Amino acid sequence: MTHAVYIAASDAATKKAAIAVGMTELLSRRVGRVGVFRPVVRAGRPDHLVETLRSRFRLAHTATGVTYEDVHADARRATADIVARYRGLADQVDAVVIVGTDYTDVGAPTEFGFNAKLAAHLGAPLLLVVNGRGRTPAENGVAVELALTEIKAEHATELATVVTRVDAADVPAVARPEQLLFALPEVPRLSAPTVRDLMEACDGQLLLGEERLLGREVGAILVGAMSLPNILTRLTEGAVIIIPSDRAAGLLPGLLGAHTAPTFPALSGIVMSGGMELPEPVAQLLDGMSARLPVVITEEDTFETAIDLSKVEGRFTPEADGKVETALGLFDEYVDGDALLDRLQVSKTAVTPLMFEYDLLERARAARRHIVLPEGEDERILRAADLLLRRGVAELTLLGNAAEIERRAAMLGLDVSGAHVVSPFDPALRERFAEEYARVRAHKGVNLDLARDTVTDLSYFGTLMVQLGLADGMVSGAAHTTAHTIRPAFEIIKTEPGTELVSSVFFMCLPDRVLVYGDCAINPEPGAEQLAAIAISAAATAARFGVEPRVAMLSYSTGDSGHGGDVDKVRAATALVRERRPDLLIEGPIQYDAAIDPGVAQTKLPGNPVAGRATVFIVPDLNTGNNLYKAVQRSAGAVAVGPVLQGLRKPVNDLSRGATVQDIVNTVAITAIQGELP
Repeated sequence: MTHAVYIAASDAATKKAAIAVGMTELLSRRVGRVGVFRPVVRAGRPDHLVETLRSRFRLAHTATGVTYEDVHADARRATADIVARYRGLADQVDAVVIVGTDYTDVGAPTEFGFNAKLAAHLGAPLLLVVNGRGRTPAENGVAVELALTEIKAEHATELATVVTRVDAADVPAVARPEQLLFALPEVPRLSAPTVRDLMEACDGQLLLGEERLLGREVGAILVGAMSLPNILTRLTEGAVIIIPSDRAAGLLPGLLGAHTAPTFPALSGIVMSGGMELPEPVAQLLDGMSARLPVVITEEDTFETAIDLSKVEGRFTPEADGKVETALGLFDEYVDGDALLDRLQVSKTAVTPLMFEYDLLERARAARRHIVLPEGEDERILRAADLLLRRGVAELTLLGNAAEIERRAAMLGLDVSGAHVVSPFDPALRERFAEEYARVRAHKGVNLDLARDTVTDLSYFGTLMVQLGLADGMVSGAAHTTAHTIRPAFEIIKTEPGTELVSSVFFMCLPDRVLVYGDCAINPEPGAEQLAAIAISAAATAARFGVEPRVAMLSYSTGDSGHGGDVDKVRAATALVRERRPDLLIEGPIQYDAAIDPGVAQTKLPGNPVAGRATVFIVPDLNTGNNLYKAVQRSAGAVAVGPVLQGLRKPVNDLSRGATVQDIVNTVAITAIQGELP
């Protein structure tokens, strides 16, 4: 059965795209295959919302119906085509998010009725979105009732109602959660255009700077029709400056310099009006400056450009990460997602990678732990911090120079103001940490003077924050080696009671399941005792994160077919686990194909409860493990989350130096969850 929801706005400027983003994530938490359908789109251009949802949620199935021109030409035929194309998509997925028209040119007075009628034709309940901006709670109530009356008139079914852009103080008076009537406050960031929005509004082209920064949100639009000194006094954070191209030779170098200077606000972009190219010497100068700030050129004159840009409201585009995360955080906070899914009667399917990631974020938000990120000046760390703070995943501390962190974040258009920023040279903390480090390492001859020097190292400083309870966990390694990250944890935090070994696992997120591989990062040549400890810890870690542990102790031989030192070690480790944890499902020695493939398992170990169904794979040594996870990651397109350290008294986790922003987000979430566990 395919579940569907039709998102339709009763009037213009509702920001229903934010609801579409939230609903797509909500369904992706429950089912494996989510599709997005847009019944009516503009001709000759990609639909930004479809592209955003496809990119953000890694959707394999999206489709569009007809164009606005098709609807005008023959509404009946257009409706038939929409229904046919929708059914083609619905047959391929478990759930569909249908996003209605945008109040552009279907015909505004009847547009909502058109969407309600389409929802009835498609058999999808309608999620009503009402613009509450500038309305009192009573006026919002009237607007909702009028829309619900029209839904009934078109024989559609209401799923729920969301009133958006409500004055924050009026949200409690507008919302009726028990009736599935939700209210979202006005959030300026959802309306803020990006630099790309402005570029498209004035038919501009990117002349200089990085294309990926076109997704930066715009704080203000200023016309730079003065001399450079006067313009500089009027700059504001995140502004886009419109300058005439015939004056750009005198203004552009100065504005780019101000953008990078810590004494001026960071800009979002510059728009050159008039279409005149830069003089060659100036172009050569700017090339040498390696400017990252987007500079757009348009043929429109200054007045026309200013008018066009002032009308632009923000849209969701694939590079507008901040807008997407803001929408998701808003939806999570104000909409009862479980109630919506219950009314839709959507039950959870087998765990997929996307579900696993969402569960991580959800559990981390509930835990609300404090995580320290020592590499606070790294761009990926800053981008991850921006996303984590928008979603409320954790309380964060960034280590580094406060002015430098603020400058870098501003240049990238990121908001990390919600994080604590701490210098590793803070005098009071440095002395306190030195005393603690000297105490725990006294047996190694560490005195207070040596400790004062050691604790200013970012990894040691962050680890001591965790040790002394100033943070619940640490994530590092984006710019440091694994040894640099975990050595302080071995020295200071040490192992939890009853555990003699620190080891690691990777969560391997395959298209249809999540597996656990260990140990692929810490112990080079574990003996039988160590392998048994790794297996027991890995099974516990898997269970904590929602993966039912069925443990395969990997070897080049299955069952009793092989002998030799390596396979005997695995056989002995398996026996130790069975002795210590008779409740665990475990098999070993076993080859990888027999552990994961039911067909091979039926031949080699018929009827075995682990063979063909293993979820936790324990490798015999680091060489095997590191190659295994990287081979699966690259060959099968799996997402590898980790390494996740296990066995420490308090959570510290390592990042790969090639970690992506999403890797960092996931690892922070895992660390926060580990911080809540006994």
